[in-house]
Amino acid sequence: MNLLRTLATAHWLPGEPPPPLPGFSASAFNPLVAAVADRCLAVHYGEPAEPAEPGEPGEAGEPGAPGEPRRTGLLLASAGGDRATALAIETAAAGHRMPPLLFFQSNPNAVLGHVAARWGLTGPVVAISLPEAASPGEVPPDALELAALLLADGDADQVLVITAEQAEPTGRTTGEPGAAGGPDHATADHATAVLVTTDRASTA
Repeated sequence: MNLLRTLATAHWLPGEPPPPLPGFSASAFNPLVAAVADRCLAVHYGEPAEPAEPGEPGEAGEPGAPGEPRRTGLLLASAGGDRATALAIETAAAGHRMPPLLFFQSNPNAVLGHVAARWGLTGPVVAISLPEAASPGEVPPDALELAALLLADGDADQVLVITAEQAEPTGRTTGEPGAAGGPDHATADHATAVLVTTDRASTA
């Protein structure tokens, strides 16, 4: 059986608001996912991928060099998902005015696509719902088992597993319909990311 080896770990703890994420609004969920992903990938890769100059191929044997794709998959696991965006859509629908951006960000793979493009990742992109919310700093076994399956398929050399949970929205931020607000919500949001690979040397 293939064993997973951890390459990097990062946490976004309750009470630490993530920076705004261009292209996403009304919710802190997507910024939270992107922020913890950036933090974890930076531990391993250092910097986001830079596109190659015209006529400049990537250096062979150096994944992540300019122009060289990083065969890293993305797996987002969450029990509650983006609660604030769901509330924003419900509120907008009741007022018969639906911002198109909300449809885009209601797909959890949207923020994963943003991370993949920023870091030059070419592996599979998957989002799953967990039966129970992960505690701060925890990566559930279900998510790690799926990461092992993705690695076993051979489409990626590493998988970035992200768990993110957002509290029930308790209010709205001015100018952002349905946005979660209030100190109780801000202190409850949390995320953890772990970059794993298969330790093939330990296979049975």
